[in-house]
Amino acid sequence: MRLLDISLNNLRRRKGRMLFLSLGIVLGVATVVALISITVAMRADLEDKIDQFGANIVVLPESDELALSYGGVTVASAAVDVKELTMDDAARIRTIPNKANIANVAPKLIGEVDVKGSSAMLVGVDFPSEFFVKKWWKLDGEAPSGPDEIIAGSAVAAALGLRPGSQVVIKGNEFKLAGVLRQTGQQDDNAIFADIGRTQKLLGKPNAVSLIEVSALCRACPIEEITKQLSDIMPGAKISALRFAVKSREETVSQLMSFSIALSIIVVIIGALIVFITMLSSVNERTREIGIFRATGFRKLHVIRVILVEALIVSFGAGVMGWLVGMGGSWLLGPRVANLDVNVEFNPWLTAGAIGLSILIGLASSAYPAMRASKLDPSEALRFI
Repeated sequence: MRLLDISLNNLRRRKGRMLFLSLGIVLGVATVVALISITVAMRADLEDKIDQFGANIVVLPESDELALSYGGVTVASAAVDVKELTMDDAARIRTIPNKANIANVAPKLIGEVDVKGSSAMLVGVDFPSEFFVKKWWKLDGEAPSGPDEIIAGSAVAAALGLRPGSQVVIKGNEFKLAGVLRQTGQQDDNAIFADIGRTQKLLGKPNAVSLIEVSALCRACPIEEITKQLSDIMPGAKISALRFAVKSREETVSQLMSFSIALSIIVVIIGALIVFITMLSSVNERTREIGIFRATGFRKLHVIRVILVEALIVSFGAGVMGWLVGMGGSWLLGPRVANLDVNVEFNPWLTAGAIGLSILIGLASSAYPAMRASKLDPSEALRFI
């Protein structure tokens, strides 16, 4: 009789015990698979949200020290010589080698204007790009629907007595105030935002840009590399990476992964203990059978192989079942429990890893019981005759 046949017969005769052993491995592998799948999906979801939550790179021109400031660019009056960038510079940003990692480019032109007899900061923006970069903006009113509509920060609106629907005259041009920004606690509260094309005409600076905010997706390419590529195409500009946002993202993702790994290790240890205790108990119950094997000429290696083949068969099946349960759980519970905006994706490496982990747990936990079984004295069989 072949050793494989002996192992299969033993599994058929001890279905209840093998089912319990399989259940331990299935639960362990399923937990690990679900944790890793959901954590990876959470990581992707978190990176997408943080990458798109505002600009993480700012392109600044060489400028003199001025009084009014916005995003690192300062403007005191139209008489001050400011070295602006151009719209062509904004377009060139999307030509870098890693252009696929550029999520958004938001150019701005900043100047000082007179509104109702008071000095105010006018910021020309591309509104779709600006709303993309600043997802936290909340408006009382509506977003501008054309170049003749503007929005105002909460502080400016309060100081000038403006509210949605008000008519605002800037340099002889009449604009409708479409909405008022709710308080942000940033420089946006002190600015009036208008279409960048109209702003360039009002300030007499066609094609000029004061600064460019760039939202870069840094998952596939480090932000330092993107910054270097931007410096190469715009050697006269100052490229600044907001590293605190990137650092915060990396720390959060690292904490998620560390928690998942730690919990997975605990679950694997518990699964290994279940297999170890079950296999050791099985060996103790099979003293007669193993003793007869040894008495009829089976070598120690043969006994070890019988035990390990049993563990291999059970752990392989349990690994497949554990992967199915884990992936099913992550697909079903991930979007609900973790509030994910991305799907849990199939990962062939995770499949192979789950089955490999199951086999490793089964074989490693069965090694000592198999060695103990091989050392049984053949004379033990005589007690059962």
